[in-house]
This record gives sequence, C-alpha cells and structure tokens, in this order.
Amino acid sequence: MEQLKQNLLREKIKNYQKALVAFSGGIDSTLLLKIASEEIPTGVLAVTAVSDTFTEEELQRTRELTKEFGVEHLIIQSNEMADARFVDNSPERCYYCKHLRFRTLKEIARSRGIENVLDGSNVDDLADYRPGQRAIKELGVKSPLQEVGLTKAEIRELARKKGIATWQAPAIACLASRIHYGETITKEKLYTIKEGEAFLRDLGFFPCRLRLHGNLARIEVPSDRLLDLMTLSEQVTTYLKKLGLTYVTLDMMGLRSGSMNEAIKGE
Repeated sequence: MEQLKQNLLREKIKNYQKALVAFSGGIDSTLLLKIASEEIPTGVLAVTAVSDTFTEEELQRTRELTKEFGVEHLIIQSNEMADARFVDNSPERCYYCKHLRFRTLKEIARSRGIENVLDGSNVDDLADYRPGQRAIKELGVKSPLQEVGLTKAEIRELARKKGIATWQAPAIACLASRIHYGETITKEKLYTIKEGEAFLRDLGFFPCRLRLHGNLARIEVPSDRLLDLMTLSEQVTTYLKKLGLTYVTLDMMGLRSGSMNEAIKGE
C-alpha cells in the first residue's frame, strides 16, 4: 500500500511539470521536495518563509537539504507578526498566518510561471484542529501527500528508505503554537520559547516543548524522560526564571502534538 501511494504521488507530481514547494524543513515537506526534485528536477522551486516564529536551526536545515537535493531555494520574510489577527492569538491564528504566507507564495509562483503551489500536509493533519488547512484549500494550494493518503508514519518510512537523514527528526511546529490561546504573541515571548527549548535540548531533552501560560512555563518531554528532567529541576527552574518566567511546571502527560488544542476541542 505504501509503495502504491508513492507511485501515485510520483505520477501526480510529474503531471505538474512545474511546482513551488512550501518548504519548512520538516519531514513532510522534505519528502515532498525530494520526490519533486526527482520527478521534475528543472521545474521545482523551494520557498521557505521565515519570521520570529522560525528558528535559525530550522532555517539552516532547509539550506542544507535544498543544496543536497539540488533545487533552487528562495528564502522570504513572512510578516504575520504585523497582522493584529495573528498576534491576538485566537484559535484561528493559524488560518490568518497560512492565508498570508500562501498568498505570497502564489504571487511568487505566478511571477515564475508556476501554476502549482504545494504544501506538505498529510492525512494525520485532518485529525487535529488545524484552521490553516482551511486557508490552504481556499487558496487552491495542493497537498499531494494528503491527496494520495500518506500518513506521518508512512512518510517517515518512505524518507528512511530514500536515505533522507532527517527521517526521524521530531516534528517542527510554529513557535507561536506554544503560547496559550488568547495571550498576545510577542517577539519577547517567542525569544523566551526559543531560548528555553534550546536550553532543554542542550540538556539532552529532544524533542521537547516549552509552552507559555502567562508567566507560567509548562514543559513537555517524552513520558519516559519525565524522571530525568525532575533530577535537573533546580537547574531548569533557575535558567527559565532568568528568562522572566515566574512558575515552571512539568506536564505529567508528557510530550504530545497540539496540546494547546485540548482546551478547545470540545467547543
């Protein structure tokens, strides 16, 4: 089944002839870009949108992968921080950001004579609250991984078989997703998250999430690392308080994607 889906994906991309791939460096868009580079090697453009919600490590990964795949790579500034609807951080935040970013990508594609703009959404994305998916559909952006029915697990396995070094890399998530809905997104808060998560990674906790609820930090690490983090509680607390946080907590449910959505799923 996995091979059948890959064959369908290859045929679909080949029929595009030209495509702009929204490239974050995550495993989904990486597999999509890799296959596009094989099927339409002279017709693919990778575009990475960067802002305060994106880390330097993520940007460097996109540079390395596009160089490895031999595709043209364009890095652009995304201006969602200038959009009050985004920084107000309602549950629709992702919709406004995706709408802004993909409008820009479509303009770039049009200027290059490229009809198809692709993103790396997969089937699993349909199971969570993701308003950005609505923006993608409204703008006519194609999600070929999702269209052929590929799950995240299948994408990782295909990436492994293709020798993509980042096939096991933890999922990339926008830094704004770490801030509790209704709390204004600021550069200062994003900086706190970047620095706090970098500190946790340096201690060996990768993947991890540092989620902000006002002046309280809620740390998520894999369940089997909870006790490891507890042994370093004083060190972690001291550092995070230097970043301006008052309270530091450890989420006993462990690391999980989209945990900020748990409070709104019943609404």
